[in-house]
Amino acid sequence: MKPAQSFSQAEVSHGSATDEERPLSQFAQRFRALLQQEWEIEAKLRTGFLWLPVMFGVGIVLYFTAREEPALSAGPTAALLALALAWALRASKFGSIGIGLAFLAIGFSAASYRTATTGTPMLTRQGIHEASGFVESIDATPRRHRIVLNVASLSEVETKALPLRLRLGVPGAPDVKPGDFVTLKARVGPPSEAAMPGGYDFRREAYFRGIGGVGYVLGRVTAAKPSTEAPLRLRIFARIDHARNIMTERIARAIGGEAGALAAALVTGKRGLIGERTNDDLRASGLYHIVSISGLHMVLAAGVFFWTIRAFLAAIPAIALNYPIKKIAAGVAMIGAIAYCLFTGSEVATERSLIMILVMLGAILIDRPALAMRNLAISALIVLAREPEALLGPSFQMSYAAVAALIAANQIWQDWRGKRDMDENARGSFLPAWLMGIILAFLANVATTAVASLATAPFGLAHFHRLNPLGIIGNTLAIPLVSLVVMPSAVVGTLLLPFGLDHFVWLAMGEGVKGVLFVAEKVALMEGAVIAVPRMPTWLFALIIAAILFFVGLQSRLRWIALPMIAMWFLAIRAAPIPEIVVDSEGRLMLARGDTGRYRVLAQGKPSDFVLGQWLPALGDARLPADPTLKQGTSCDASGCVSRLASGGNVILALKLDALREDCPKAKLIITPLMAEGACENGAKLLDRSHFQRFGATRLIASDGDWILETARNPDNQRPWMRAALPNHERSNAPAANPTEPAPQRNRRNAQSLLAEDDPALDERPQ
Repeated sequence: MKPAQSFSQAEVSHGSATDEERPLSQFAQRFRALLQQEWEIEAKLRTGFLWLPVMFGVGIVLYFTAREEPALSAGPTAALLALALAWALRASKFGSIGIGLAFLAIGFSAASYRTATTGTPMLTRQGIHEASGFVESIDATPRRHRIVLNVASLSEVETKALPLRLRLGVPGAPDVKPGDFVTLKARVGPPSEAAMPGGYDFRREAYFRGIGGVGYVLGRVTAAKPSTEAPLRLRIFARIDHARNIMTERIARAIGGEAGALAAALVTGKRGLIGERTNDDLRASGLYHIVSISGLHMVLAAGVFFWTIRAFLAAIPAIALNYPIKKIAAGVAMIGAIAYCLFTGSEVATERSLIMILVMLGAILIDRPALAMRNLAISALIVLAREPEALLGPSFQMSYAAVAALIAANQIWQDWRGKRDMDENARGSFLPAWLMGIILAFLANVATTAVASLATAPFGLAHFHRLNPLGIIGNTLAIPLVSLVVMPSAVVGTLLLPFGLDHFVWLAMGEGVKGVLFVAEKVALMEGAVIAVPRMPTWLFALIIAAILFFVGLQSRLRWIALPMIAMWFLAIRAAPIPEIVVDSEGRLMLARGDTGRYRVLAQGKPSDFVLGQWLPALGDARLPADPTLKQGTSCDASGCVSRLASGGNVILALKLDALREDCPKAKLIITPLMAEGACENGAKLLDRSHFQRFGATRLIASDGDWILETARNPDNQRPWMRAALPNHERSNAPAANPTEPAPQRNRRNAQSLLAEDDPALDERPQ
């Protein structure tokens, strides 16, 4: 009986397992069938084309992550092999893989070629030089002017090592204009690297802009007679810049105050006159994107041309009935958009927006839908082929994320409306048509703002480490003013300027701008307008980008794969580790997380507002650089500074060697700008000048009584835009400046901030 009983139990157990496996097998089959069905929908809609710029971008990213400069032939060779693979697999369903790999290799090749053809010589060290060259542009700021100098000569620098351009701050207003040949004396140095590990790389940005040095003028800028004539391109854009400066001053003077400064920036792109308080309010309210001449401006400018010309032609029956007025309006709008881009200085972000607008208006000329994801993909390919480095900046990422999300959201809305089969007459019967139109327009504005804000928020967090949750309020209230009053006035005022009839138009525009500033100020004062979020790890940034790409790049139900990815990102970003200590690239300025859990500044004299302005948001600290609480809990004297760490023990910023040796037994970590290798014999961790010269700015994360170091520079990486580390003998013999002397630190800070201050790539919030 027992064997029989055992057999029966085994049989029952086996039968139960089969019953459990059958539902799982059926579920797997249904899931596979669902995937196949949705994949067929994607194939029918030909969404594979939308992934070509994605693969192109992946190739660009791979190029920029290489540790050493790849061979120029590597990308084209890989592209040819991938195309051969695609041809061999053309009859199978795997042929698209070969095409995708080919676009990846082409993207890699484009980035490699762009770097090779740019070849910007960059200064290797800071010094005082006599310089001469043509002034390319002049920008006024509340504190100084800034010029971009096309270099003809630079003392103590060989001709082959001359930087193409220098960006220089000038005290007061220089008595020269764009296009003039000038001589000057300036303290200049190499463009700065990232202020912290993973931060924005100003040096790489400068390399691709042709800027080989930054600094400030000592004395006067003097006009001189050139030995050769300036290049034609330089002369053209210098005259445009001169006209922009005249128009900027005219608008700012007509309106006055901050409203005048902002209005002038909206028309000419010259935003240096805007005060820092206004900039802060615009950022906090989510409205800073209107300052930069980019997507919103180009759409509104082209839209004004398009609808004005179309309405005018439609009012003439002989033309409206016999000619394609929509195509004529699109053609005029294309010309107007190009002219607007040229007049505003052809900044990188403006050119990208122009390409997007031209592709969409061009679609009208060939009877295709203008606002379509395919057109957006084409414009992305053109932009990335022309400027592969744009992919790494916030401007490109936020512009295309916003537009792609709006197109995807509109598709979802149209599909939902189609399935609901809504009766338009019944829906509007209980309210007057005009009132329903106003309500729908308001809701459309809110929805557009919400979608664009959500799409760009991850990129704002990654690059600026700030979240503006009340931006939806600011944009909902202010963008109608910009669209209906400010930008139409800007177009009309520009057209009337040659006739001298523009003054009253600027006054009308000023009232609209004052309304925008009022909204910005009130929203910025609300609690929770700005939330600082610590820097996210690279893998988390890649995860949210992948989620956005799935959402906008797929049109079947497969797009909802993005939802669990977004949920995972949201949970993981809240657990991202923050460092205990951050040190600048010279070992003179430090932020340390104290025993209260808040960061404290350790520095001799006044710390750099520019550097702290980047550090604090990236550490999740919403305080401003001038906040007095940053110095609470630290003790400083002529020998250095000391503070208690959250993980226990003291951290010391040592500025004198004798004091450093005395502090070794008292500290868990010592930071010094001095050459002090081997000064501590008790085993205390010591980072001295040799470390910072090799690795640059450093973050330290406490881990089991030791430190994990993250550095801005890897001396093993050798790329054309990277600053080569000094050899060991040169590092040890380099003269050590007096760390307590404030002037070198101040000069270094000024030179470092000139390239980054008001940089479009840093502050742009495209819509």
